[in-house]
Amino acid sequence: MPETSELAEFLRSRRARLTPEDVGLRPSLGLRRVPGLRREELAAAAGVSVDYYTRLEQGRASGASEAVLDAIARVLQLDPSERKHLGRLTKPVRPKRLPPQRVRPGLQRVLDSMTDVPAFVLGRRMNVLAWNRLACAMITDFAELEPWQANMPRLVFLHDESRSLYPDWDAVSRETVGYLRWDAGRYPDDPDLAALIGELSIKSDDFRRLWSEHDVLEKTFGKKSMSHPIMGDVEFGYETFTMPGDPDQTLCIYTVEAGSTSESALRLLSSWQADPLPENSRDLHR
Repeated sequence: MPETSELAEFLRSRRARLTPEDVGLRPSLGLRRVPGLRREELAAAAGVSVDYYTRLEQGRASGASEAVLDAIARVLQLDPSERKHLGRLTKPVRPKRLPPQRVRPGLQRVLDSMTDVPAFVLGRRMNVLAWNRLACAMITDFAELEPWQANMPRLVFLHDESRSLYPDWDAVSRETVGYLRWDAGRYPDDPDLAALIGELSIKSDDFRRLWSEHDVLEKTFGKKSMSHPIMGDVEFGYETFTMPGDPDQTLCIYTVEAGSTSESALRLLSSWQADPLPENSRDLHR
């Protein structure tokens, strides 16, 4: 997944969403071969030369200034996550080798102490690195999965159970692809990420369609509904935190509103899960 191709496809997909009128230009006359804003129109609205923008879109304009990227982002009407993604694609991080991901024992103890809410740690490629027992009770028993299977995109797109677990599966699937695209902008040369995207594209028509849209989403906070086979429908809010010392690890915590039926259901589920799971985390050496 070369970053030049990723950059070009991202910018083209954002141009395709707009018309000249959207950016304050006069509508062009005649038929357009492809929908959306043309390169020369974007360049004019952003105040850069057509040649420079073309070279940028093709990955041949290294060292683009933040001012130029801000101007292009403004014309393309990028949201904050998309603007960060654009910056990453123009200045990709290219480590010689990605280090193994391990969850610190102290962080695992934090997870184990969270007995009232589901919580887990996501690593690169949305691999699930660690979890507490309520996360297993609500989502799936991560301890029973092979390391490569404990991956949120695989669970969402390749496991039929996910469609019954998430009542609004369409929204969850779109968010998952957006998060994975965000991850792809960080390490575009990661061979394991490329293999994951290839696998999902082959095995899931839904993933292939959503991936082609190039939407990007930074995982921060939000709401999620789940339909548990025993507890019924539960409404969660979720918060995410980047871990000190490893920005590629994200702690995800699901919470419920005080006094809600979801809180009562979660308390009952917690009482049924009194015994700790035999294994709560794993090392991922890729």
